[in-house]
Amino acid sequence: MISVLVADDQALIRAGIVLLLNAQPDLAVVAEAGDGAAAVALAAEHRPDVVIMDVRMPVLDGVAATRTLCADRPSADGPGPRVLMLTTFDDDEAVYGALLAGASGYLLKHAVPHDLVAAVHRVADGDAWLDPAVAGKVITALARTPRVGEPSGDLIARLTAREREVLVLMADGSSNAEIAERLVVGEGTIKTHVSRVLMKTGSRDRVQAVALAYRSGLVRA
Repeated sequence: MISVLVADDQALIRAGIVLLLNAQPDLAVVAEAGDGAAAVALAAEHRPDVVIMDVRMPVLDGVAATRTLCADRPSADGPGPRVLMLTTFDDDEAVYGALLAGASGYLLKHAVPHDLVAAVHRVADGDAWLDPAVAGKVITALARTPRVGEPSGDLIARLTAREREVLVLMADGSSNAEIAERLVVGEGTIKTHVSRVLMKTGSRDRVQAVALAYRSGLVRA
């Protein structure tokens, strides 16, 4: 069972999300928050697998709350929650910041219900989710963000040919299961490759690894 915390300051939207998720056989909403500060506190109390985080909220906005949640990951008590951001087209800059802070997904509020359910599953499984309508724009912006440390090309050079192949497919938006099917190997093997890609490149998550792939020229927008 995947546990979820829903953070949104609009009660009606929050209620709709909760109703949708609780209708799924393998999802359970364990807490609701109306602002970012409450989301951080409730996440510490309930330890959800996924936090669905609105961007614009009072007290503490979603970007700052995401930064706080992801700064604690990993911890001695577990890997911590993965954050799926909810936004609109007007929130691009805030979402770039949230993704850089460690959020694992970006979903537009006008997405169809099926996409929200799919995004929660993908994020909970360690994948990333970028709304198809804006994925290219988001990744391009992240790729242009300067990264302090070793040059991107040198980081990519650490990868084996298969690991680079996996990273290219990650950048294409493929899930672990889809990559496994494409390369005709087990999903567990792909998870191992992804873990090695993240470790060798010093990427905190898949989104940062994909941004690195664009920044290095391994993948072009």
